[in-house]
Amino acid sequence: MNTGKPTLTLGPVPYLWEGEKWRDFYFRMADEAPVTDVVIGETVCSKRLHFTDPYFPPVIERLVVAGKRIVLSTLALVTLERESQYVRSLVADSPYPVEANDLSALALLEGEPHWIGPFINVYNAATARLLARRGASSICLPPELPASSIAEIVAGTPDTAFEVLAFGRMPLAISARCAHARAKGHIKDNCQFVCAEDPDGLPVKTLDPQSFLALNGVQTVSFTCQALLTELLDLVSIGVSRFRLSPQDCDVVAVASLYDDVLHGRTDAEGGIARLRQLYPAAPLSNGFHHGQEGAAWVARARNIGHRGAE
Repeated sequence: MNTGKPTLTLGPVPYLWEGEKWRDFYFRMADEAPVTDVVIGETVCSKRLHFTDPYFPPVIERLVVAGKRIVLSTLALVTLERESQYVRSLVADSPYPVEANDLSALALLEGEPHWIGPFINVYNAATARLLARRGASSICLPPELPASSIAEIVAGTPDTAFEVLAFGRMPLAISARCAHARAKGHIKDNCQFVCAEDPDGLPVKTLDPQSFLALNGVQTVSFTCQALLTELLDLVSIGVSRFRLSPQDCDVVAVASLYDDVLHGRTDAEGGIARLRQLYPAAPLSNGFHHGQEGAAWVARARNIGHRGAE
């Protein structure tokens, strides 16, 4: 079991943001956010690389100067030869650890220290141990796992760092087709990058109408935002050492500072939830999966754990 000091990880930006906005987001995270590791790269759609590629060198330089540890992410779905070539080049040329978010990357990474992202299904300790033997030093568990499963996997896989998605809309599915483009009257091959019009995802409504999902290009994410703020210290106690913040279109520096304060006992967890709702009012908060319920549910804690700081 990992007993090191718990840290915050910034996950890759999941949405299509204009290049300058993407760059400025990471510049500010480098200068102001209390995150230790930064996973950077395109996970959703390879066509978006056109917007961010020119800014990779200055962003990585800024993050390194700020003392952040860099991890480069692979795509979550590889369907084209150029995407396959991109992943192969990334693994071969990266001076930083690579996070695998698709099984196709695992063969390329075998024997090299690497991370496992939340898009790879790790549902039991046997899978986690297999991945660790192949070189995985850190595993971000899928957000749909309940706390009991997380505890079992962590306990059964010593000497591996485990991470959970503590903030952000949850990745639910990814497809070779683009429902986001179709919803706006386009096809994937001529999408005109309409997903940029929705920097926090396009809500999908039921006939009621109620928002229950969101489209993000070829990806489907939850409408609600997973927020494991009141669960942080319980997760630390079972051996989870990293907590991932998935960028949303809000003040992520303030979100990271809030999580850091709760994680280290400077802020009460229940009060922190009220503050988090102010920081990200675009989506309801949820923690249902963690408590064995439907993912969109919000389960209030029966006790306050915010007074205990992580050692």
